[in-house]
Amino acid sequence: MVHPNADLGKNVSVGPYSVIEDGVSIGEGTSVGNYTTVKSGTTIGKGCHIFHNCSIGEIPQDLKFKGEETQVEIGDNVTIRESVTINRGTADKGKTVIGSNVLLMATVHVAHDCFLGDHVIMSNLTTLGGHVTVEDYAILGGCVLVHQFTNIGAHVFIGGGFRAVQDVPPYILAAGEPLAFKGLNKIGLDRRGFSNETIAAIKKAYRLIYIKKAPKKEVIEKIQNELNDVPEAMHIAEFLSSSERGII
Repeated sequence: MVHPNADLGKNVSVGPYSVIEDGVSIGEGTSVGNYTTVKSGTTIGKGCHIFHNCSIGEIPQDLKFKGEETQVEIGDNVTIRESVTINRGTADKGKTVIGSNVLLMATVHVAHDCFLGDHVIMSNLTTLGGHVTVEDYAILGGCVLVHQFTNIGAHVFIGGGFRAVQDVPPYILAAGEPLAFKGLNKIGLDRRGFSNETIAAIKKAYRLIYIKKAPKKEVIEKIQNELNDVPEAMHIAEFLSSSERGII
């Protein structure tokens, strides 16, 4: 069932028993499987592959939601596997955003006002509370639970079955209960072409945080003074400065 006011690009396919509502926009070459509902206010990019029994753009599971008009925005080349649910935003941010080249495995839940960067992977049964930010290239293992308002840094790898209730800074491995720093995501950084010099600078920044356990203000100042020629180190400093929940 495709509403006449839905905007479907060239070579879009929609499977049996799926519903595409009024005002939905779907980019060229995207496929939608069977028994999937795409609600009003949803924009989906080009070349996406949405599997079966998904719910995209439904109202938030937030008791403060008062029916305001909000959106879901999904980028290009996104794969959404079976039974994924993505809720639209609230008045706080107005939209939930999924970047490009993202993989959401089966039964993933992305709550209201979340922001996912590009190349993010969320494994089966992983759940984001509202207002969560997941930066580029982060990978969340199966059954990971992320508390609302938590930030997950770029190139992070979180092991399966763990909970994130504080911010997870970029470029690291995180595991354990409570979730803890387990070293750099060295394999991921190598695969993505980070130089040895850059990885050494990242390691130096985290040595200040997790080995020397220096106060946050001191760590930020040292990174800014000693590693200001390394963009990744500066990103760590910015992440620390903006963290409201504190880091793992």
